[in-house]
Amino acid sequence: MHDQMPTAMPLLSRGKHRNPSKGACFMELASFLAGERWSDHPACTHPLLAGLARLVNDHTSDAARPLLAPLIPSVIGLAGADPRIDARIALRCATSALPVVSHERQLALAVSVLSAEHVLATLDGRPQGSVSEESARTLAKVPDAARWAYRFRRGVRVSAKGFRRYAAPNTVQLAVRGLSEACVADPDALLRALLTHAIADCAELIRHQPPVDPELWEDACRLTRR
Repeated sequence: MHDQMPTAMPLLSRGKHRNPSKGACFMELASFLAGERWSDHPACTHPLLAGLARLVNDHTSDAARPLLAPLIPSVIGLAGADPRIDARIALRCATSALPVVSHERQLALAVSVLSAEHVLATLDGRPQGSVSEESARTLAKVPDAARWAYRFRRGVRVSAKGFRRYAAPNTVQLAVRGLSEACVADPDALLRALLTHAIADCAELIRHQPPVDPELWEDACRLTRR
């Protein structure tokens, strides 16, 4: 509720906060701006996008965290049941982190890229095995991990429902943690860019594209792990 707020808006900080006097994370301030009950899981934002925002908030340094604040209003209203949202968020996370994370994480994230592309191809009615130009460019930067992922994917198929429930959240966590620990000059900037691009992806999908064909969703759900 708005009457919970102190005179001064709290600074962004890590973790969950019982009330604004204890501080606020990215999604708690989003809940306030949306007029919802104070929460880091507000209904105004898709759960996986909110999860990404919480992770970026918590893995960004104290010095750089205030730079996330301008993004808070843009997550409000980005909610929906389209299963492509989860796949797009996971794909954005995987492609953003893949070129700079450790080799062990690259293997898992390369698999995530191919799995997300598989789910999106099924839902969008594209040929199986096709990948976007951006994914192809990203995989080309890590040829060893890409070759391993293609071999691994030959024996494993993940259903759209399973990807949404398990693989997508795991991909988001792996990517954010990998970026925060990457040997790069400014990991905070990479985390901020990831969240910015994921928000844009969700906005495009939720506001400009028709919902997925129910028959395609049912077909995707019937694809099981082999």
